Amino acid sequence: MSLAAMPVAASVGLVLIGLLIVGLLAWIGFTLSRRKEADASAAVHAAEATAKLEAANITAGAKASAELVRRQAEEEAAVLRVRAEAAEQRAEEIRRGAEDRASEVRREAEQRASDVRREAELEAQSIRDDLREQRLEMERREHRLTEREERLDEQHRSIEERQNELSVQLAELDQRKQEIRDLEDERRRILEGVANLTTEQAKAELVAAIEAEAKRHAHTIVRDIERQAQDEGEVKARKIITGAVQRLASEQTSESVVSVVHLPSDDMKGRIIGREGRNIRSFEQTTGVNLIIDDTPEAVLLSCFDPVRRETARLTLDSLVLDGRIHPSRIEEIYERSKGEVAELCERAAEDAMAEVGITDLHPELIRTMGLLRYRTSYGQNVLKHLVESAHIAGMMAAELGLDAKRCKRGAFLHDIGKALTHESEGSHAIVGAELARKYGEDDDVVHCIEAHHNEVEVRTVEAVLTQAADAVSGGRPGARRESLEAYVQRLERLEEIAMHHDGVEKVFAMQAGREIRVMVLPDAVDDIAAQVMARDIAKQVEEELTYPGQIRVTVVRESRATEVAK
Repeated sequence: MSLAAMPVAASVGLVLIGLLIVGLLAWIGFTLSRRKEADASAAVHAAEATAKLEAANITAGAKASAELVRRQAEEEAAVLRVRAEAAEQRAEEIRRGAEDRASEVRREAEQRASDVRREAELEAQSIRDDLREQRLEMERREHRLTEREERLDEQHRSIEERQNELSVQLAELDQRKQEIRDLEDERRRILEGVANLTTEQAKAELVAAIEAEAKRHAHTIVRDIERQAQDEGEVKARKIITGAVQRLASEQTSESVVSVVHLPSDDMKGRIIGREGRNIRSFEQTTGVNLIIDDTPEAVLLSCFDPVRRETARLTLDSLVLDGRIHPSRIEEIYERSKGEVAELCERAAEDAMAEVGITDLHPELIRTMGLLRYRTSYGQNVLKHLVESAHIAGMMAAELGLDAKRCKRGAFLHDIGKALTHESEGSHAIVGAELARKYGEDDDVVHCIEAHHNEVEVRTVEAVLTQAADAVSGGRPGARRESLEAYVQRLERLEEIAMHHDGVEKVFAMQAGREIRVMVLPDAVDDIAAQVMARDIAKQVEEELTYPGQIRVTVVRESRATEVAK
């Protein structure tokens, strides 16, 4: 309740008390009048006295009650006045606190406004200074631009004057060029008449002479560079390669396209042939291998160009001979079982090769494909053993050169994996093997070693070069590979023909089973530089036209002799 409402409440209480007293008096009067009417005839005088006494008593009680009520009202009013004064005092304190807070806030606001005004003035002053500097800079730039425009105008005038002079000089030059062309035409006609050669013929002779001179000069430089490189690297290269070859001891293998199956007796041949030849026909149709039965005692031959199929047929025939039951259904059953055995043997061979090389994390599909190389050969050399041998050689050379031996081993070990899929996929075995290795998550450097080992892709890494070297060393060592006599003779004859085709060649000798050619030239027709050029040309032609294992060294021999007779 507010302070202003407290006196009003006290006044209302007093009014209510007064109304209560008035009502009480009215009720008393009404009661007396009723009583008077009832007892009017009985005792007017007694009643009047009694009524007066009662009225006096009632009046006294009413006065006492009124006095009591008045005193209570005055006390409540006093309490309300005390509360009102306390409320007024509290309100005054609150007002004074609000005024003090307002003064403090006003002072802070004035201080903040003063600070903001100072900062704004400082910022405005800084902006004015920047504008003044920019204005000065603009004036300086305008001055420089004005000077530059004046210089450009002057240069433009001088250029125009120079152009006019050049136009005059060009006209004179055109006139002189025409005169020179006329003189050259006249000189050309005179020279053609004197030399009996046309212009094209003279140009051809000049180009040929310049080309020969440039070629001689280039090969002189190449010879010097090669001699320097050989002096620096031949000793170290010979040491690395020789050490790798000597440290590796591998078997010299020879394979053929025929397998021999021994029989317990000649009677088994008839059972293999079967009634009217049905068993041998079923065997050949099921296995895809030719079964040759001749007069060889207690033996038959299996002939097939696919070594995996030939091995499967050999295991099938051995099982049939041991079992003794030979008929078409049994042949098919044993053949399916032998296929599984060959697959297990291939996988085991691949795992053994990996363990020997030290590789353990090949993809299972690569392991399966690698195992097929157990029965494949290249020029009589077993391909899987060739890969193991190449991996060892590459690892040894990489260790000598301070390279990553594991990566080099891996690249050399997988470089011929495409030979297991050449008959299934189009392309050379290098490209096919690289795609297979990339498909099964091999590293890019390893894939590059595979695809670049026959230079079908340009070599970009040292690991790929070592893979090529290891492949050549493994395939070119004595006894590693063989070839048919006819191909061997043809290759030797073609080597001699290529060498004899060059001018100045006197004799040609194919040496070391066709791995080296000695070309004897006439010293009067071929000089030292021409001998270098001839050796390079012969080697390039051999690379382009012939297919051969390993490398072929071309040596051009030029010998000069001076003989005099003393008399």
